[in-house]
Amino acid sequence: MPAQPLHERLYVRLDEDPLHGPEAAMPAGSLQAFPVAAPLRAHVAHILRYREALPEGREVLERVLPDGAVRLVFNLGDAPSAGDGAGQPVEAIGASAAPALVRLRGKVEGLSVTLRPGAVAALLGMPASEIAGTAVHLDQLWRGEGAELRERMAAAPDDASRVAVLCAMLGHRLAQADAALHPAASRAATRAATRAAQLIAGSGGRQSLREVAAAVGIGERRLQQLFQQQVGLSPRTWGRLARLHACLRSLRQPRPRMPGWAELALDGGFYDQSHLVNEFKTLSGLTPTEFLGRAVSVSSNTAA
Repeated sequence: MPAQPLHERLYVRLDEDPLHGPEAAMPAGSLQAFPVAAPLRAHVAHILRYREALPEGREVLERVLPDGAVRLVFNLGDAPSAGDGAGQPVEAIGASAAPALVRLRGKVEGLSVTLRPGAVAALLGMPASEIAGTAVHLDQLWRGEGAELRERMAAAPDDASRVAVLCAMLGHRLAQADAALHPAASRAATRAATRAAQLIAGSGGRQSLREVAAAVGIGERRLQQLFQQQVGLSPRTWGRLARLHACLRSLRQPRPRMPGWAELALDGGFYDQSHLVNEFKTLSGLTPTEFLGRAVSVSSNTAA
């Protein structure tokens, strides 16, 4: 069967979105959120199950807007790929401020675990900066236990059982990390990085690094170090993402008229309209007008 034209769609998820934002265009029911077990909540933000069967010969290119998080992905079907080659069955995807273009084909199925700041050191045994901007086969970090875990999950009878197997393994690795590390110092660093990330995100990227460092009780240089270790990005890059996300929230608001881009730029903490457009293009791969056009198209199709 000849290959069909490649279709591109958006995936956007902000902190408050249960599964995805209204701009996203995947089929209804393809995503499901599972509760995070209580012992994992300090390290795991959310667990999503994804499942979609694409017709033979059809491929979808999903543009995933960055949120700065680190993820563990367990593919139980045809693994998505970030290029022309095959995807990996189990991988750790590092923090990034660039949009990911993910190629989907065949029967796509698996689980995605989004980690909180500080979780990489505990679960993967390294600073988050070491895998920033890359995707690493989990067996390289877990000495073969990633593939073994995937096999056990695949053998489980249903999604809930798979999540239970996954959470048990993550809990086991956290217990091992607590025994190997210095818990007091490690937890203090995690708390500082987490609080700083929350302050920057909560301000929509407007709060200066000096103010954030003072609020957390550390120096600016130490703030930079902690962000690289615990988040995998610089605090300035985290702030750029926060500004983009604040802009996306503003675009979602119902209003009698759409404000001009210059107005949105000033309201969102950008220097001017040119700064907004350049940042939008860099962080999403689309101009604001292109993004809005796709979001409106998705909304119209949903309404229809």
